[in-house]
Amino acid sequence: MKIYAHRGSSGTHPENTIAAFLDAAKLPIHGIELDVHMTKDGELVVIHDEKIDRTSNGKGFVQDMTLAELRNYDFGSWFSFKFKGELIPTLYEVLEIYLGTTHHLNIELKSDVINYPGMTEKVLDLVGNLNLDTRVVISSFNLDAIRTVKELAPHIETGALFMKPLKNPLDYVRSIPADALHIKARAALRPSMRQVINEGVIVRVFTINTIKYLSALKEIGVDAIFTDYPERLYEYMANNKN
Repeated sequence: MKIYAHRGSSGTHPENTIAAFLDAAKLPIHGIELDVHMTKDGELVVIHDEKIDRTSNGKGFVQDMTLAELRNYDFGSWFSFKFKGELIPTLYEVLEIYLGTTHHLNIELKSDVINYPGMTEKVLDLVGNLNLDTRVVISSFNLDAIRTVKELAPHIETGALFMKPLKNPLDYVRSIPADALHIKARAALRPSMRQVINEGVIVRVFTINTIKYLSALKEIGVDAIFTDYPERLYEYMANNKN
C-alpha cells in the first residue's frame, strides 16, 4: 500500500508550505498531495482553505487578494515559531521541487466551494509545460472540474473525492468518469468498495494518521493512503510488511 504525504509533511511542518514539501521530497514514499486555489490576479497558489485565516497571520479570501498581497503574510508561525516567514507557495514552486524526484503528485482542485473560472485549464497547462502528465492525478470534490480534465486531457489521471459513503460507488465513478476514488477509511471498508477495487478502480484513503485501519485497508486492496505523518507511517509499514 502506497503512501502520500498529505499537504506535504503536514504533521511536522506547516501544511502546504515549501518547508513541508521539501521534507516530504526527501522521503522514499510514493506521492505527495497538495491543494490549489487561484488568486485575484490569476495565480495558482497552494493552500487548503478558501480563506487564509487558519494558516497565516492574515485574514480574507484567497480570491480577493493578489499573489503579492498574499505574500505579505506569514504562513509558518501559526504552526511553530521556527517556521516563521514561510510564504504561500505557487503551484509552480511546489511542482519544481519534485521535477528531480519520482514522486506521484496529487493536485487537488479546491473549486468545490468557490468557482475559479479557468483554474482547471491553468493547472493542466502548467502540468503539460513541466512534462508531468504521467506523474499527476488531479482530484476534486468538484466533479465538473474532473469532467473538464477528462475532456481537455483524457490521458491525465483523475480522482473523485467524496466525504460520505456512496450507495453505488462503481456506477458513480464510471458516470463521472474518474480513474480513482479518494474516500475516508470507513467508506472504504464498506462491502460495496470491494467490487470497486476488484473492477480495477484505484482507491486511495484519507487521512490516515494512525495504524488503526492499515491492515484492513491493505487486505481489501486499497492502493494508497494519505497521511500527515508520511515518515512515521512509512517506517511502520516497512517494519510490518506481513
